[in-house]
Amino acid sequence: MRDKLEKLLEAYAELEKKMISPEVVSDQKEYARLAKEHANQAKLVEAARAYIQALDDIDAAKEMLHEADADEKEMLQEEISENEAKLPGLEEEIKFMLIPGDPNDEKDTIVEIRGAAGGDEAAIFAGDLFKMYERFAASRGWKIEVFSSSPSDAGGFKTIEFKVTGDKVYSVMKYEGGVHRVQRVPVTESQGRIQTSTATVVVMPEADDIDIQIAAEDLRIDTYCASGPGGQGVNTTYSAVRITHLPTNTVVQSQDQRSQIQNREVCMQMLRARLYEMELEKQQAELGAERMGQIGHGDRAEKIRTYNQPQDRVTDHRIGFNSTYNGVLLGDKLQTVIEALAAAERAEKLAKAV
Repeated sequence: MRDKLEKLLEAYAELEKKMISPEVVSDQKEYARLAKEHANQAKLVEAARAYIQALDDIDAAKEMLHEADADEKEMLQEEISENEAKLPGLEEEIKFMLIPGDPNDEKDTIVEIRGAAGGDEAAIFAGDLFKMYERFAASRGWKIEVFSSSPSDAGGFKTIEFKVTGDKVYSVMKYEGGVHRVQRVPVTESQGRIQTSTATVVVMPEADDIDIQIAAEDLRIDTYCASGPGGQGVNTTYSAVRITHLPTNTVVQSQDQRSQIQNREVCMQMLRARLYEMELEKQQAELGAERMGQIGHGDRAEKIRTYNQPQDRVTDHRIGFNSTYNGVLLGDKLQTVIEALAAAERAEKLAKAV
């Protein structure tokens, strides 16, 4: 462990030297990349230094024991015991931090919510999920920008796509991808019967041009008159945009922005995110590994969470974690569910690393 940590500290020192070199200082993009890497390693380096310092203090105290009197020996033994007590916790912390993180955790996300089984109630539930994420984002100081939506006549959305921007958004929102199920008496139900409905949530890390290169000849771009919100030009100008990526037959569309240029940019952001997600899944399949972040994403063919209104209970099926319906869907308890999922993921990674 010590040899590995000393090499890590040497690499960190080299990184700090690079950051003050004239070549890097004059290259803003490279400096930003190195500064981010430096910040990401700071906690690990702090723990590594504490671990090595504890080992050094133990060795020094043991060496001094040979020439110490009775009182000094007692003090030195206490020092040795205190430092030895620190080591297991530091070692556990370091082991987890040495596990490679998800490179997408720092990214913003594009989220799609789609009403699935349940007709109008599924669309209403999709709208409720969107409101839940709006409240959650606001509580964390994140921003939400709606890219595209298809409102339901009964309320909610048949589908809605939006971008979440903020600090390490994907590291949190990635746990929300999957099938969400609700059990409640719909507002559309006149006889008070409980209905089960579902909505799917897809969470994609935002991809930039470096992640995904898209050739212009691979795109078919169609424009049409917007049928919903979009400014004064609704139904009179061709402001809505639909883009088809021909090699994968992936289709994205946007009509909620005020101009064709804005709708086109939104479409390209959604398309890059979708193609990036496809590439990630392809890499995982080729490696024969479990789906990336399985504990966080879940299998979209299966429900990940049930919201039971009559019993005022929300159950996350991936880890068997329970909370309250009103607390999660209508309040501020979503954070506790995500924290439980993140803790379970950390424990699983640590178990595999040992």
